[in-house]
Amino acid sequence: MSSTTNKPLPFHFQFAAGAIAGVSEILCMYPLDVAKTRLMLQVSKGAGEDQYKSIIDVFSRIIKEEGPTRLYRGILPPIMVEAPKRAIKFASNDTYAPMYMRLFNKDKLTQSLAIMTGVSAGITEAMIVATPELVKIRLQAKENAGRYAGTMDCVRKIYAEEGLRAFANGLEATVWRHALWNGGYFGSIFAIKKMMPKSESKKGELAINFVSGAIGGTIGTTLNTPPDVVKTRIQNYNPSKGPAPYTTFFGGVKTIIKEEGVRALYKGYIPKVLRLGPGGGILLVVYDQVTTYMRTHFM
Repeated sequence: MSSTTNKPLPFHFQFAAGAIAGVSEILCMYPLDVAKTRLMLQVSKGAGEDQYKSIIDVFSRIIKEEGPTRLYRGILPPIMVEAPKRAIKFASNDTYAPMYMRLFNKDKLTQSLAIMTGVSAGITEAMIVATPELVKIRLQAKENAGRYAGTMDCVRKIYAEEGLRAFANGLEATVWRHALWNGGYFGSIFAIKKMMPKSESKKGELAINFVSGAIGGTIGTTLNTPPDVVKTRIQNYNPSKGPAPYTTFFGGVKTIIKEEGVRALYKGYIPKVLRLGPGGGILLVVYDQVTTYMRTHFM
Protein backbone atom coordinates (compact mmCIF):
# COMPACT_ATOMS: atom_id res chain seq x y z
CA MET A 1 0.00 0.00 0.00
CA SER A 2 1.12 3.48 -0.72
CA SER A 3 1.29 6.11 1.92
CA THR A 4 1.89 9.77 2.04
CA THR A 5 5.18 9.29 3.92
CA ASN A 6 6.76 6.57 1.77
CA LYS A 7 8.41 7.46 -1.52
CA PRO A 8 7.07 5.12 -4.23
CA LEU A 9 9.44 2.27 -5.04
CA PRO A 10 10.95 1.98 -8.53
CA PHE A 11 8.71 -0.10 -10.77
CA HIS A 12 10.99 -3.16 -10.83
CA PHE A 13 10.79 -3.34 -7.01
CA GLN A 14 7.00 -2.94 -7.11
CA PHE A 15 6.86 -5.66 -9.76
CA ALA A 16 8.88 -8.08 -7.64
CA ALA A 17 6.94 -7.32 -4.45
CA GLY A 18 3.61 -7.70 -6.22
CA ALA A 19 4.73 -11.00 -7.75
CA ILE A 20 5.84 -12.42 -4.40
CA ALA A 21 2.59 -11.33 -2.71
CA GLY A 22 0.40 -12.64 -5.53
CA VAL A 23 2.06 -16.05 -5.89
CA SER A 24 2.00 -16.51 -2.09
CA GLU A 25 -1.76 -15.89 -2.08
CA ILE A 26 -2.56 -18.04 -5.10
CA LEU A 27 -0.60 -21.08 -3.86
CA CYS A 28 -2.47 -20.94 -0.55
CA MET A 29 -5.94 -20.31 -1.93
CA TYR A 30 -6.18 -21.73 -5.48
CA PRO A 31 -8.42 -24.78 -4.75
CA LEU A 32 -11.11 -22.34 -3.58
CA ASP A 33 -10.92 -20.66 -6.99
CA VAL A 34 -11.58 -23.99 -8.72
CA ALA A 35 -14.60 -24.57 -6.45
CA LYS A 36 -15.85 -21.04 -7.16
CA THR A 37 -15.67 -21.59 -10.93
CA ARG A 38 -17.51 -24.92 -10.77
CA LEU A 39 -20.35 -23.35 -8.76
CA MET A 40 -20.58 -20.24 -10.96
CA LEU A 41 -20.93 -22.32 -14.12
CA GLN A 42 -23.94 -24.22 -12.77
CA VAL A 43 -27.17 -23.03 -14.35
CA SER A 44 -30.12 -23.44 -11.99
CA LYS A 45 -32.70 -24.41 -14.58
CA GLY A 46 -32.73 -28.13 -15.20
CA ALA A 47 -30.73 -28.82 -12.06
CA GLY A 48 -30.22 -32.50 -11.36
CA GLU A 49 -28.18 -34.95 -9.38
CA ASP A 50 -24.99 -33.86 -11.14
CA GLN A 51 -25.14 -30.36 -9.60
CA TYR A 52 -22.82 -29.45 -6.76
CA LYS A 53 -24.70 -28.73 -3.53
CA SER A 54 -22.03 -26.95 -1.49
CA ILE A 55 -18.34 -26.11 -1.35
CA ILE A 56 -17.70 -29.32 0.61
CA ASP A 57 -19.54 -31.27 -2.08
CA VAL A 58 -17.37 -29.65 -4.75
CA PHE A 59 -14.13 -30.61 -3.01
CA SER A 60 -15.20 -34.15 -2.09
CA ARG A 61 -16.52 -34.93 -5.58
CA ILE A 62 -13.53 -33.46 -7.40
CA ILE A 63 -11.14 -35.53 -5.24
CA LYS A 64 -13.27 -38.67 -5.58
CA GLU A 65 -14.21 -38.42 -9.27
CA GLU A 66 -11.25 -36.59 -10.80
CA GLY A 67 -8.37 -36.85 -8.33
CA PRO A 68 -6.84 -34.29 -5.93
CA THR A 69 -4.58 -32.77 -8.61
CA ARG A 70 -7.73 -31.34 -10.26
CA LEU A 71 -7.91 -28.86 -7.40
CA TYR A 72 -4.92 -27.16 -9.01
CA ARG A 73 -6.13 -27.58 -12.60
CA GLY A 74 -5.54 -24.41 -14.62
CA ILE A 75 -3.10 -22.86 -12.13
CA LEU A 76 -0.39 -22.15 -14.74
CA PRO A 77 -2.12 -19.20 -16.51
CA PRO A 78 -2.82 -17.27 -13.26
CA ILE A 79 0.71 -17.95 -11.96
CA MET A 80 2.21 -16.74 -15.25
CA VAL A 81 0.17 -13.54 -15.09
CA GLU A 82 0.38 -13.14 -11.31
CA ALA A 83 3.60 -11.10 -11.36
CA PRO A 84 2.39 -8.38 -13.76
CA LYS A 85 -1.16 -8.56 -12.37
CA ARG A 86 -0.23 -7.93 -8.74
CA ALA A 87 2.53 -5.52 -9.69
CA ILE A 88 0.00 -3.50 -11.68
CA LYS A 89 -2.54 -3.72 -8.82
CA PHE A 90 -0.19 -2.19 -6.26
CA ALA A 91 2.03 -0.14 -8.58
CA SER A 92 -0.99 1.45 -10.26
CA ASN A 93 -2.49 2.16 -6.87
CA ASP A 94 0.78 3.81 -5.80
CA THR A 95 0.90 5.75 -9.09
CA TYR A 96 -2.74 6.88 -9.34
CA ALA A 97 -2.89 8.07 -5.72
CA PRO A 98 -0.43 10.98 -6.07
CA MET A 99 -1.82 11.75 -9.53
CA TYR A 100 -5.35 12.21 -8.16
CA MET A 101 -4.00 14.14 -5.16
CA ARG A 102 -2.37 16.62 -7.54
CA LEU A 103 -5.43 16.72 -9.80
CA PHE A 104 -7.79 17.58 -6.93
CA ASN A 105 -5.28 19.72 -5.00
CA LYS A 106 -5.22 17.46 -1.93
CA ASP A 107 -2.29 17.26 0.49
CA LYS A 108 -3.17 13.71 1.52
CA LEU A 109 -5.27 10.79 0.33
CA THR A 110 -8.99 10.92 1.13
CA GLN A 111 -11.66 8.21 1.15
CA SER A 112 -13.07 9.22 -2.25
CA LEU A 113 -9.60 9.42 -3.79
CA ALA A 114 -8.72 5.98 -2.36
CA ILE A 115 -11.78 4.53 -4.11
CA MET A 116 -10.99 6.33 -7.39
CA THR A 117 -7.40 5.10 -7.17
CA GLY A 118 -8.54 1.51 -6.61
CA VAL A 119 -11.04 1.61 -9.48
CA SER A 120 -8.38 3.00 -11.84
CA ALA A 121 -5.89 0.34 -10.74
CA GLY A 122 -8.56 -2.33 -11.30
CA ILE A 123 -9.32 -1.19 -14.84
CA THR A 124 -5.60 -1.20 -15.65
CA GLU A 125 -5.21 -4.67 -14.12
CA ALA A 126 -8.19 -6.09 -16.04
CA MET A 127 -6.54 -5.41 -19.39
CA ILE A 128 -3.79 -7.97 -18.79
CA VAL A 129 -5.76 -10.66 -16.95
CA ALA A 130 -8.78 -11.16 -19.23
CA THR A 131 -7.13 -13.63 -21.64
CA PRO A 132 -5.30 -15.73 -18.99
CA GLU A 133 -8.59 -15.79 -17.04
CA LEU A 134 -10.39 -17.22 -20.07
CA VAL A 135 -7.81 -20.00 -20.46
CA LYS A 136 -7.97 -20.74 -16.72
CA ILE A 137 -11.79 -20.97 -16.77
CA ARG A 138 -11.74 -23.36 -19.73
CA LEU A 139 -9.27 -25.62 -17.88
CA GLN A 140 -11.22 -25.49 -14.59
CA ALA A 141 -14.68 -26.23 -16.05
CA LYS A 142 -15.91 -29.77 -15.44
CA GLU A 143 -17.50 -29.98 -18.89
CA ASN A 144 -14.07 -29.46 -20.45
CA ALA A 145 -12.43 -32.40 -18.64
CA GLY A 146 -10.45 -34.34 -21.25
CA ARG A 147 -10.92 -31.62 -23.89
CA TYR A 148 -7.65 -29.82 -23.22
CA ALA A 149 -4.36 -31.56 -22.46
CA GLY A 150 -2.92 -28.48 -20.78
CA THR A 151 -2.50 -24.73 -21.01
CA MET A 152 -0.86 -24.52 -24.45
CA ASP A 153 -3.21 -27.13 -25.89
CA CYS A 154 -6.13 -25.04 -24.62
CA VAL A 155 -4.70 -21.90 -26.26
CA ARG A 156 -4.14 -23.70 -29.57
CA LYS A 157 -7.64 -25.18 -29.66
CA ILE A 158 -9.37 -21.91 -28.78
CA TYR A 159 -7.46 -20.15 -31.56
CA ALA A 160 -8.10 -22.93 -34.11
CA GLU A 161 -11.79 -23.39 -33.31
CA GLU A 162 -12.91 -19.89 -32.29
CA GLY A 163 -10.35 -17.46 -33.70
CA LEU A 164 -8.17 -14.76 -32.18
CA ARG A 165 -11.11 -12.59 -31.06
CA ALA A 166 -12.25 -15.34 -28.69
CA PHE A 167 -9.39 -14.46 -26.33
CA ALA A 168 -11.10 -11.12 -25.65
CA ASN A 169 -14.41 -12.72 -24.65
CA GLY A 170 -15.56 -11.37 -21.30
CA LEU A 171 -13.17 -8.38 -21.32
CA GLU A 172 -15.88 -5.85 -20.47
CA ALA A 173 -17.19 -7.97 -17.59
CA THR A 174 -13.58 -8.45 -16.43
CA VAL A 175 -13.16 -4.66 -16.28
CA TRP A 176 -16.27 -4.41 -14.07
CA ARG A 177 -15.01 -7.26 -11.88
CA HIS A 178 -11.60 -5.71 -11.22
CA ALA A 179 -12.78 -2.10 -10.97
CA LEU A 180 -15.33 -3.02 -8.29
CA TRP A 181 -12.96 -5.29 -6.36
CA ASN A 182 -10.05 -2.86 -6.30
CA GLY A 183 -12.28 0.11 -5.51
CA GLY A 184 -13.86 -1.77 -2.62
CA TYR A 185 -10.55 -3.25 -1.46
CA PHE A 186 -8.35 -0.16 -1.40
CA GLY A 187 -11.20 2.17 -0.44
CA SER A 188 -12.21 0.10 2.58
CA ILE A 189 -8.59 -0.48 3.67
CA PHE A 190 -8.14 3.29 3.80
CA ALA A 191 -11.27 3.70 5.97
CA ILE A 192 -10.54 0.72 8.25
CA LYS A 193 -6.96 1.80 8.96
CA LYS A 194 -8.18 5.28 9.91
CA MET A 195 -10.65 3.77 12.39
CA MET A 196 -8.16 1.39 14.03
CA PRO A 197 -5.75 2.55 16.75
CA LYS A 198 -2.23 3.27 15.53
CA SER A 199 0.10 0.34 16.15
CA GLU A 200 3.16 0.78 18.34
CA SER A 201 4.79 -2.53 17.40
CA LYS A 202 5.64 -4.52 14.27
CA LYS A 203 3.29 -7.33 15.31
CA GLY A 204 0.50 -4.84 15.80
CA GLU A 205 1.12 -3.37 12.34
CA LEU A 206 1.00 -6.84 10.78
CA ALA A 207 -2.30 -7.55 12.56
CA ILE A 208 -3.80 -4.28 11.35
CA ASN A 209 -2.66 -4.97 7.78
CA PHE A 210 -4.11 -8.48 7.84
CA VAL A 211 -7.44 -7.44 9.37
CA SER A 212 -7.90 -4.44 7.08
CA GLY A 213 -6.83 -6.48 4.05
CA ALA A 214 -9.18 -9.36 4.93
CA ILE A 215 -12.13 -6.99 5.46
CA GLY A 216 -11.22 -5.14 2.27
CA GLY A 217 -11.06 -8.43 0.37
CA THR A 218 -14.49 -9.43 1.70
CA ILE A 219 -16.04 -6.09 0.72
CA GLY A 220 -14.41 -6.23 -2.72
CA THR A 221 -15.67 -9.78 -3.22
CA THR A 222 -19.22 -8.85 -2.24
CA LEU A 223 -19.19 -6.03 -4.78
CA ASN A 224 -17.64 -7.95 -7.66
CA THR A 225 -19.23 -11.42 -7.52
CA PRO A 226 -22.04 -10.59 -10.02
CA PRO A 227 -19.62 -9.47 -12.77
CA ASP A 228 -17.43 -12.49 -11.92
CA VAL A 229 -20.38 -14.86 -12.49
CA VAL A 230 -21.20 -13.19 -15.81
CA LYS A 231 -17.52 -13.10 -16.89
CA THR A 232 -17.00 -16.76 -16.02
CA ARG A 233 -20.01 -17.89 -18.05
CA ILE A 234 -19.11 -15.71 -21.05
CA GLN A 235 -15.54 -16.99 -21.09
CA ASN A 236 -16.52 -20.65 -20.82
CA TYR A 237 -19.17 -20.47 -23.54
CA ASN A 238 -18.38 -22.53 -26.64
CA PRO A 239 -19.82 -21.17 -29.90
CA SER A 240 -20.56 -24.71 -31.06
CA LYS A 241 -23.60 -24.49 -28.77
CA GLY A 242 -25.05 -21.69 -30.92
CA PRO A 243 -25.28 -17.92 -30.35
CA ALA A 244 -24.17 -16.82 -26.87
CA PRO A 245 -27.11 -15.83 -24.62
CA TYR A 246 -25.21 -12.66 -23.62
CA THR A 247 -21.82 -11.06 -24.21
CA THR A 248 -21.85 -8.10 -21.80
CA PHE A 249 -22.07 -7.63 -18.03
CA PHE A 250 -25.46 -5.92 -17.96
CA GLY A 251 -26.87 -8.26 -20.59
CA GLY A 252 -25.73 -11.20 -18.47
CA VAL A 253 -27.20 -9.74 -15.28
CA LYS A 254 -30.57 -9.24 -16.99
CA THR A 255 -30.65 -12.78 -18.41
CA ILE A 256 -29.49 -14.49 -15.21
CA ILE A 257 -32.04 -12.64 -13.03
CA LYS A 258 -34.83 -13.47 -15.51
CA GLU A 259 -33.96 -17.17 -15.82
CA GLU A 260 -32.45 -18.05 -12.41
CA GLY A 261 -33.23 -15.24 -9.99
CA VAL A 262 -31.06 -12.65 -8.24
CA ARG A 263 -29.37 -15.21 -5.99
CA ALA A 264 -27.73 -16.81 -9.04
CA LEU A 265 -25.54 -13.69 -9.34
CA TYR A 266 -23.85 -14.80 -6.11
CA LYS A 267 -23.13 -18.41 -7.08
CA GLY A 268 -19.66 -19.36 -5.87
CA TYR A 269 -19.66 -16.53 -3.32
CA ILE A 270 -18.68 -18.72 -0.35
CA PRO A 271 -15.46 -20.19 -1.81
CA LYS A 272 -14.71 -16.82 -3.41
CA VAL A 273 -15.00 -14.90 -0.13
CA LEU A 274 -13.14 -17.64 1.76
CA ARG A 275 -10.32 -17.16 -0.71
CA LEU A 276 -10.31 -13.39 -1.23
CA GLY A 277 -11.13 -12.39 2.35
CA PRO A 278 -8.06 -14.00 3.97
CA GLY A 279 -6.32 -13.74 0.59
CA GLY A 280 -6.68 -9.98 0.70
CA GLY A 281 -5.01 -10.02 4.10
CA ILE A 282 -2.19 -12.23 2.84
CA LEU A 283 -1.66 -9.94 -0.16
CA LEU A 284 -1.42 -6.78 1.93
CA VAL A 285 0.80 -8.29 4.64
CA VAL A 286 3.26 -9.90 2.19
CA TYR A 287 3.37 -6.82 -0.07
CA ASP A 288 3.98 -4.46 2.86
CA GLN A 289 6.65 -6.74 4.35
CA VAL A 290 8.49 -7.15 1.05
CA THR A 291 8.37 -3.44 0.18
CA THR A 292 9.53 -2.53 3.71
CA TYR A 293 12.47 -4.92 3.30
CA MET A 294 13.29 -3.40 -0.09
CA ARG A 295 13.17 0.16 1.24
CA THR A 296 15.41 -0.80 4.16
CA HIS A 297 18.02 -2.72 2.18
CA PHE A 298 17.97 -1.36 -1.37
CA MET A 299 17.09 2.34 -1.13
